Amino acid sequence: MLTTTRAQRESLLRIWQRINDARRPSQTTLPYRQFRKTVAPGPDCLMVPFAGMWLGIERDGYTHS
Repeated sequence: MLTTTRAQRESLLRIWQRINDARRPSQTTLPYRQFRKTVAPGPDCLMVPFAGMWLGIERDGYTHS
C-alpha cells in the first residue's frame, strides 16, 4: 500500500470526480476504492492514468501531466 498525504488524497478524489462526471449515464461508475488501486508510485509522486496519459500528484497535491 502506498503512503499518501492528505493533499494527494484530495487531488485523487477530484480526479475521480472528473472521470465520473465525464461518463455517459449508460456507463458504469468506477468505485473510488477501485480507482485508488490504479495509483502507481512515481519518482517522487503518485502516478494516475487519466484520459490516455499519466498524471503525477506531488506530495503537496499539485497535479501535472
